[in-house]
Amino acid sequence: QAELGVNEHHQNEVVSYMRFARFKRGVCLKTVDSCFQDLKDSRLVEETFTVDEVIDMLDGLQSVVHSEVESELINTTYTNVLLLRQLFSQAEKWYLKLQTDVSDLENRELLDQVAEFEKSEYTSSNKKPTADPTKPKLAPLNEGGSELLNKTVAHLQEENEKLKTRLRTIETQATAALDEKSKLEKSLRDLQMIQGDQKNNANQDITELENKVAALKSQFEKTLNDTAANQKFLEEDLVTTKHDLLKVQDQLSTAEKELEKKFQQTAAYHNMKEILTKKNEQIKDLRRRLSK
Repeated sequence: QAELGVNEHHQNEVVSYMRFARFKRGVCLKTVDSCFQDLKDSRLVEETFTVDEVIDMLDGLQSVVHSEVESELINTTYTNVLLLRQLFSQAEKWYLKLQTDVSDLENRELLDQVAEFEKSEYTSSNKKPTADPTKPKLAPLNEGGSELLNKTVAHLQEENEKLKTRLRTIETQATAALDEKSKLEKSLRDLQMIQGDQKNNANQDITELENKVAALKSQFEKTLNDTAANQKFLEEDLVTTKHDLLKVQDQLSTAEKELEKKFQQTAAYHNMKEILTKKNEQIKDLRRRLSK
């Protein structure tokens, strides 16, 4: 079976979307076929036609087919935008920024890989019963381990906001320090000009001013060093927090899978599965009878 290089959950989501796209594609093709059939039934009632009549019929058919195909392409574009919106919204809840590479959408090798995957998936789906698309998903628990995980995530998010606030404060202090540095450099240039003009009469005053400037520069460098150290500590703390957050997210996903596995072992699940199997058999029998 062809693989797409993603985990099992995401591959199942891709399969679900490809089934939806296959259904929409089938509907579009049936619509186009019906356009041709309508032309045959409504216009091709005589044995001979003039060139103008044939051109008129083809122009009308072209207009109808063009409108149907354009409408379906537009709808497909909007559907893909909604799908991307869902993915981006989920990513933004975890403060992630997703990126897309549009050039890969025309990569023939990747397109062939997707086509092979769809072909293998469609072949395998014909050999096994289709799952009920309306099957409800289990909601996450609000107590026990899940509640603890939710509280941990909320706490980590709160700490993250605090770190961001501290980082903004440090950035403000660094900006003020840079402004102070600019003022000190300007003062130094002014002092150097004064030193050039009054070199013979103000040697002692200039020496005192230079000492003051040196002390201010030393203090400024110390402030910058302290700021850099604090910023480095905050960045390391932020990275640790992100790692903890991803770890908690992975634990939550594992807990949800275990819960779903336990639910599939219950009597209610097996009963529902037997009912669905019987319904499918009834539907197949009705289809055979209708075909006869």
